Amino acid sequence: MRDDRLNYRHLLYFATIASEGHLTRAAERLHISQSALSTQLRQLEEQLGQPLFRRDGRRLQLTEVGTVVLGYAESIFSLGRELVSTVQRGEGQAIQQLRVGSVATLSRNFVGAFLRPLWGRDDVRLAVESGGLQELLERLAVHRLDVVLSNRAVSAEMDHRWRCKRIARQAVCLVGPPRSRRKPFQFPRDLADVPLALPGPSSDIRAQFDLLCADLDVRPQVHVEVDDMAMLRLIARDSGVVALVPRVVVRDELLQGTLQEYATIPRVVENFYAITTERQRPPALLLEVMAKGVLNLGEPSRMPG
Repeated sequence: MRDDRLNYRHLLYFATIASEGHLTRAAERLHISQSALSTQLRQLEEQLGQPLFRRDGRRLQLTEVGTVVLGYAESIFSLGRELVSTVQRGEGQAIQQLRVGSVATLSRNFVGAFLRPLWGRDDVRLAVESGGLQELLERLAVHRLDVVLSNRAVSAEMDHRWRCKRIARQAVCLVGPPRSRRKPFQFPRDLADVPLALPGPSSDIRAQFDLLCADLDVRPQVHVEVDDMAMLRLIARDSGVVALVPRVVVRDELLQGTLQEYATIPRVVENFYAITTERQRPPALLLEVMAKGVLNLGEPSRMPG
C-alpha cells in the first residue's frame, strides 16, 4: 500500500540542497554522504512525481515545481519550530502567525489601520514586508506570504488563481498649505492655476484624474510625479505644492492643521484590495482581520488611518 505522507527529513535535505545549490556542500552541511543525500532527494522526487532541480553548470537550480515545494517546506519548518516552542513554553494555545505583504506604494496609514485589531495581541505573531506587487505575488504563490495588500486589483492567471477582494474605498482629495488668508479653493476653476504633485502615470488614481481633467477640459500644472505615497505625503507637507492624495495618506497632517483639504475630487477614488491564492485557505486570523477591515474601512467618511 502506497504511503503518500511526506517525510520531514526529505524536505529538510531538499531545502538544504536548494540553499547550497550543490549536492556535495549540502551533504557536508548535513553530515551525510553525497550518495545517501542523492538517494533521499530521488525518493522525494519520485513521491512527488516531478523533478525538483535542474543542472546549470555545476550548480543545481530549482525547477518551477521545486520553487513551489520550497515555499511549502519553509512553511512546514516554521510550523514545526512554532510547535516545539509552544510545547516547551507549556502554552495551551499556539501562537497564530500572519505574514502580510504590503505594496510599496500603499499608504502606511491604511496598512496600520487594517492591522490595528492585531496590535498588542499575545497570541499573534505578525510579519509585514513591503515590495513591488509582482515580487509580493511571487512570494504569495509559494506560500511565503498569507496575503498581499494592494491598491491595484489583479486578475486570475493560468498559473495562479488569485482571490482579489476589495476591502475598502477611500476618497481622493487635493491638499495643500492652509489658505486661511486667501479665498477658498474652487474646483475645478482653480485647478489649472496651482502647481500639482500627482501619483505616477501607472497609478489608478492618476488614470482616473487624467480622465476627469480631459472631461473638464482642464490642463493641470504637473510639478512632480511620485509613485510612493509616503514621499507624496512629505512633498505635500513640506513643499507648498498642492497634492492629489487619498485622504488616508495625510490624515495626521489634516488633523494637525499643517495641511488643508482644498477639494474632494469627484469620480476619483482609491480602492484597497486583499489578495490571496485559491490554492490555500486563508488563515482564520486573516479572515478575522479582513472582516473587521471591511466593517471599519468600507466607507470613505469613516476611514480611520
